[in-house]
Amino acid sequence: MATIKKKNGFLARSKYRGGKKILLRRRRKGRRKLSC
Repeated sequence: MATIKKKNGFLARSKYRGGKKILLRRRRKGRRKLSC
């Protein structure tokens, strides 16, 4: 639960900061990590 909350917060922060490129890059590189 803690990991999911932390990941959710990180994603939300990235989106707020306008880190769409980072999200895309991370999704392509760490797709399994994001899915977990």
